[in-house]
Amino acid sequence: MTDPFAHLSFEAALSQLEGIVDRLEEGELDLADALAGFEEGVQLTKHCHAQLEAAERRVEILTRAGGEWSTRPFAEHAEDAEQADDAHETDEIDETDEDDD
Repeated sequence: MTDPFAHLSFEAALSQLEGIVDRLEEGELDLADALAGFEEGVQLTKHCHAQLEAAERRVEILTRAGGEWSTRPFAEHAEDAEQADDAHETDEIDETDEDDD
């Protein structure tokens, strides 16, 4: 199934979604229009979610390790970032230990 909102930016899709939510919350729509709005809202939500996931995949944190620049994926949570940093530091220590052998 193709995304009927592929032409919309995240902001435009979110704005449309907010408009649908407002109309649904007013409670003035008949059942058929409310269902149609709900279905469109679900599609817009999926579109926005997909755009957020794509943006997240593109975000990388630039780090400096051992005098060289490297990139690593953006961690979803600060705790994940700390664990990633700890693992990265452990890898560097392991590599240093291997060089001593």
